[in-house]
Amino acid sequence: MLEGLIRHGVTDIVLSPGSRSQALALAAAALDRAGRVDLHVRVDERVAGFTALGLAVESGRPVAVICTSGTAVANLHPAVLEAHHSGVGIIVLSADRPAELRGIGSNQTTVQPGIFGDLLRADWDVAAPVGAAHEPDEARDLAEVAVRAAAEGPVHLNLAYREPLSGVVDLSPEFDGPGEPIAATPGGDVLDLEPDDATVVIAGAGAGPRAAELAEQLGAPLIAEVTSEARFGRHVVAAYREVLRGPHGQAVARAVVLGHPTLSREVPALLQRPDVEAIVIRTPGVEDYNPGHRARLVDGVRVHGAPDPAAVRRWVGGWVAMSRAILESEAPDDPAPDVSASVSKTPSVRSAFARAEMAIMRAPVDRRMLARALWASTWPHDRLVFGASRLIREADRTVPGKRIPVHANRGLAGIDGTIATASGIALAARRAERRGVVRVLLGDLAAVHDAGALLTPLPDDVMLHVYVGDDGGGTIFDSLEVAATADEGDFARVMRTPVAVDFAALAAAGGWQYRQVRTRAELDEALTARERLLLVHVPLEP
Repeated sequence: MLEGLIRHGVTDIVLSPGSRSQALALAAAALDRAGRVDLHVRVDERVAGFTALGLAVESGRPVAVICTSGTAVANLHPAVLEAHHSGVGIIVLSADRPAELRGIGSNQTTVQPGIFGDLLRADWDVAAPVGAAHEPDEARDLAEVAVRAAAEGPVHLNLAYREPLSGVVDLSPEFDGPGEPIAATPGGDVLDLEPDDATVVIAGAGAGPRAAELAEQLGAPLIAEVTSEARFGRHVVAAYREVLRGPHGQAVARAVVLGHPTLSREVPALLQRPDVEAIVIRTPGVEDYNPGHRARLVDGVRVHGAPDPAAVRRWVGGWVAMSRAILESEAPDDPAPDVSASVSKTPSVRSAFARAEMAIMRAPVDRRMLARALWASTWPHDRLVFGASRLIREADRTVPGKRIPVHANRGLAGIDGTIATASGIALAARRAERRGVVRVLLGDLAAVHDAGALLTPLPDDVMLHVYVGDDGGGTIFDSLEVAATADEGDFARVMRTPVAVDFAALAAAGGWQYRQVRTRAELDEALTARERLLLVHVPLEP
């Protein structure tokens, strides 16, 4: 089974320990030792699932996850949910009791077939092997079908085992390593479009560079969320929320959507307007994004003709200029220093320059500074991973266009698994010899929620830096109506849920280096740090 998965493109296996899954675990270890697959061991199945998610996102290949029976399978459910809504290939291999031990109260036995409901692209309940000659071929065939199904999302193979649960591992001598990955089959419903001066292109999570290319072809402003990997180019409108609420937004007659937008209320409001033609390009294997149930769903678009340069200057230029003006008024960049003042012959001028520079470096870190600094410090060989918190929205509101690899688990926008996902991304980037830093930006609750991922050893050549913006709990709820009506103490207790965590001790428990950052100077120093595993604690005002 495992050799069959590898033949068809699987390069990584993540496993959590257990007795019923021992045959799979030992076979995976032997394949890793032979250099035919990369094996990653995680004690906690939830961490294992999100590690697999990150590996699959970065590598573009499905990843196998091995677990034992019982609650182990259920602990993979959060990662399977995210994989379902993001179209990421995770192949769950869960060990189970054979048919005769089910439904009789056997230890560590529950109903595992169908446990993931309709989240899966395919689901098999495989009977325990009996040693028949045809079983190896059937296992290889099933592995191929599973990999093909995983090209569009998660699959599940529930594998029953009878005692004895394992024996001597005997690898196939002619087997030498992973094959090419199987890609999802594109659809055929392609819509023909022509450029005009009333179209916008919207890029949500998973949109990719195609969105920026399409905006250029259509002569359209580009509304690209920070995790779209399309937030670059001359057409990007960073302050799109405010622009959409103004006269430019009212002039929109057509919107073309790629990926899964989740970070604003203005985008779904635009797509629900009766005077706007909403066109959504499907993502294979993913639930269609269709707010208002009125979008035209297509598999792709084809642009005919070139946009009129004058129309582009007028239409796109207006959006970009308005966005720039908004950012400069609401979130100005640090002023460029007058370097000549530092070498002035007048002592008072030199002194004023030094005081101004010192004031900038002593400025306390806030959310905007933190988000913009991490964005500015990330380059194409690095990776930037956002957790679900106020910080990703602050970045989406203020960071400029820049072509860098960015990821967030926005399929369900869950708070869980961020650090584990980032570790998977780091491991896959390491194998591809992308030797940059993987930086994670998340809130204090998201960090605590995935603390188990900090306790997992990583290879010596992985650089993973986790930035925890700590504002004393879930302050994102402060913007909801409930904040104005709830009892203050009750609101803090059950909504904000502040945690008293010693992040220095948490870092030490997992062997991470630790820094606390309060000023711009300390933040700049952390962003140039060369520690392998670094947890940066950034206290913020609520």
